[in-house]
Amino acid sequence: MKKFIPILFISLLFFACSDNDSDLCIDESLADPNKGCTKEYFPVCGCDNVTYSNDCIAEGAGVTSFTIGECNN
Repeated sequence: MKKFIPILFISLLFFACSDNDSDLCIDESLADPNKGCTKEYFPVCGCDNVTYSNDCIAEGAGVTSFTIGECNN
């Protein structure tokens, strides 16, 4: 039992500190749904694996990184 408690504590600490990719991908403080974007279709694939119609729309959604082109779903 004495060995179990430290192992449990370390396991909980590890999972509590692990990074979540979606948390790193979307920055809510950068999101601006009222950003004046054109309706031009030049698709980008966000780090959240969502295709946005253009980079401005992706940035307005708070996406921190993207690649040119549609996502491969």
